Amino acid sequence: MSIISLKSSFIASFSVYAERNVIRLFLLGFSAGLPILLVFSSLSFWLREAGVDRSTIGYMSWVALAYGFKWIWSPAIDKIPVPILSAILGRRRSWLFLTQLCLIISICAMALIDPQVDLYLVPIAALAVAFFSATQDIVIDAFRIESGNNKQQAAMAATYQIGYRLAMIVASAGVLLLASAFESTDGYDYLAWQKAYLTMAILMLVGLLTTLFSPEPESSVVNDDVKFNKDKKTSFIGSLHNAYITPLLEIVSRYKWHALVLIILIATYRVSDIVMGVMANVFYVDMGYTKSDIAIASKTYGLILTLTGALLAGGLVNKYGVLKILFIGSILSALTNILFIALSQSDHNLTLLYTVISIDNLSAGLATTAFIAFLSSLASKEFTATQYAFLSSAMLLFPKFLGGFSGVWLESLGYTYFFTMTALLGIPTALAILYLMKQKWHA
Repeated sequence: MSIISLKSSFIASFSVYAERNVIRLFLLGFSAGLPILLVFSSLSFWLREAGVDRSTIGYMSWVALAYGFKWIWSPAIDKIPVPILSAILGRRRSWLFLTQLCLIISICAMALIDPQVDLYLVPIAALAVAFFSATQDIVIDAFRIESGNNKQQAAMAATYQIGYRLAMIVASAGVLLLASAFESTDGYDYLAWQKAYLTMAILMLVGLLTTLFSPEPESSVVNDDVKFNKDKKTSFIGSLHNAYITPLLEIVSRYKWHALVLIILIATYRVSDIVMGVMANVFYVDMGYTKSDIAIASKTYGLILTLTGALLAGGLVNKYGVLKILFIGSILSALTNILFIALSQSDHNLTLLYTVISIDNLSAGLATTAFIAFLSSLASKEFTATQYAFLSSAMLLFPKFLGGFSGVWLESLGYTYFFTMTALLGIPTALAILYLMKQKWHA
């Protein structure tokens, strides 16, 4: 093949990023990525600075289990219209609008609570943010899968992931920079954190406006009416069976015994990142890095490499298939945890900090984008929201549960052994992918 042909093939692989459906997912990805770190790593930093012990911070991360249980209410998103709003906006957009509005209110509620005064209220407000954020994820995932064709899915996953990761940078580095800029004292300043979180609530308007100006997926309009009318004729038990059992049986009937390997892969793919991630900002505080240090490292080097990883994944999955890129992402995600050992054993070293955060973000952008494309390929059009919610919940439930014990493990192991343990947690994932590759499996 000539150089010109190779160049044309390469350009064709990436031209999909210019399509409207793909661009739209960037903005919705931003809306999806903003809330999660407000109840995860940024909250951990805030709580640690407020004097909360590491074990409590670890247990507090369990509010994010809402993302692992979203399959419970996902059938409602597939079947039940939102009164009044559905007639105006359509099934998917009405749910999006409602959850995004509730997210803005919940984030504001978090901002109005001082952990040093009312610590017991923090998990309540954080749980509300996690619940509405998980609900928004259900709708966006269904919207994404129904809006694009199979050739667009990897690119839509990539732009979604770019928007998602950008929002995560804003919700982590941005929050830290804002809290640092608003500080009026050298110690803990609640008002600085309050203003930072209120700013995040305002930024959720990006998603709200995107929802209002986006078209409703055509397949959603047709399928929703059929399913809703059909459900009215079934019994309550029959409705539950259709809502929960039928979508699961449909997956099992398609993949048969391969379903077990898929469950192992899905349940363990993010475990290294998530368990380590609960304590990441706690680690930075304990190592003496300031909010500005972490924010700048994430916003500059980390941001560039996150976008690079996501863009690479979108194009490479299109060219080489999802399993190969998924495997590379799983190896990188585990190995980057080892780099944190070097950081924990060094003195205050900003160059090393930037290097570690950059490589970590590159691997995360690549791995997560490939994984979203992988999960999207598993969901059928008939049960889009429910099946994708099942799959993405399985992705988060086990890692988030283990993450709640991260503070206890850290207290007993120390940072070197803790980071080693989180890296080793990625072994089952790599083995599951290798098995599927050997079997020449495809969705």
